[in-house]
Amino acid sequence: MPILVVGISVLILLLLMTKLKVNGFAALLLVAVGVALVQGIPVATIPDVLSGGIGDQIGDTMLTIGLGAMVGRIMGDAGAAQRIAGKLLDAFGPRGVQVAMVVTSMLIGVTMFYEVAFVIVVPIAFTLVRVTGTKLLWVGLPMSIALSTMHSFLPPHPGPTAVAATFHASVGLTLFYGLFIAVPAGALIALTWPRLPFIKAMNPSIPKGLVSEREVTDEEMPGLGWSLFVALFPVVLIVAAAVTDMATSTESPLLHAVAFIGSAPIALLLTLCLAAWAFGPRIGRSLDDVGASCTSAAKAMAMILLVIGAGGAFKNVLVEGGISDYIKDATDGWSISPIVLAWLVAVILRIALGSATVAVVTASGVVLPLLAGSGVHPEIMVLAVACGSIACSHVNDPGFWLFKEYFNLSVVEAIKVRTTYTTVLAVLGLGGVLAAEWALDILNL
Repeated sequence: MPILVVGISVLILLLLMTKLKVNGFAALLLVAVGVALVQGIPVATIPDVLSGGIGDQIGDTMLTIGLGAMVGRIMGDAGAAQRIAGKLLDAFGPRGVQVAMVVTSMLIGVTMFYEVAFVIVVPIAFTLVRVTGTKLLWVGLPMSIALSTMHSFLPPHPGPTAVAATFHASVGLTLFYGLFIAVPAGALIALTWPRLPFIKAMNPSIPKGLVSEREVTDEEMPGLGWSLFVALFPVVLIVAAAVTDMATSTESPLLHAVAFIGSAPIALLLTLCLAAWAFGPRIGRSLDDVGASCTSAAKAMAMILLVIGAGGAFKNVLVEGGISDYIKDATDGWSISPIVLAWLVAVILRIALGSATVAVVTASGVVLPLLAGSGVHPEIMVLAVACGSIACSHVNDPGFWLFKEYFNLSVVEAIKVRTTYTTVLAVLGLGGVLAAEWALDILNL
């Protein structure tokens, strides 16, 4: 039974990494090979499946994470992240640092991928931790939860946008309705989770190399204007491209140029060039110093990228092994509410495959035949699938490894933190979706 294979593989992975202390990259590849053999993938094609999964995952994340880490390290070494962190403290106060991170993350995360927004905001979170002397998870966890919520619940992120196209739903209305669910649910969990006793008991340190250890004096720091300009530069480019894409359906060279500049890798590459000058020669730092910052960031990212790539290999083995088809066939014909069915299928696929995008696309195909005669608003069905896709992030989700490595957690600690918060977010999302459908029916909209 494919679901049993997934469960056993996860347990073996935990055993390898917690009891036997096997490196995460090697453990993921070993388990991926084992699952491929059990699922009947031809031996001759297993290397291609593994390399394909690694290539797809690294191709999606290496440029984003690598460039983002370099920008963050340049800003940190120059004192720009410290300047922004100081102004956030001035505005919200030391007791409001979590609110500051939630507000910042939600504004940035509305249109930006989780990984992109994460690497842009995390240097500020690291700096706030160092300046205030608070625990890493106290500041970083609200940031991650807010970004996870925005990425999973709302278009123009890839999963919800793909489902909106399948259901012929309005992307604008989906975003509008979704904000009423995502903002309160995300804020509630972001401000609650760091206060739970089992979270407060953890005290990970900031990973070496991702943030400058040097305390920059006020005279050495760049001004707030330049610091914010560089930090928000990729956000503006990506948001402009997303808004332009949503607002028009015509094709033109100008639109292609906007889409190109607003793609995450190009936006971050341009930001890196801007940061290298703004926080290098412009303020008297040599290009050698800027290059050293980039090298330090790259060294710190090496193992993180390897582990994320291996997570992609594990995910690809599960997909190629036919587990999504098995779940689709097993859930076909379930006679329950279309909203609940859409959410539940997405949850099961998310648990089994790890990929939120695969989960939402497959789940939408399962429930699409039910939509026509159900009377449910298509935008609500999009949100139901999207909410389900955030649940139970664990070891077969490459995003799980990004979270684990950046917050310097053990596998068990990451499961305690991330798997729980994503699951509760999914449940709250389902409640919000059901309430939204009820309200729309009452209002005859």
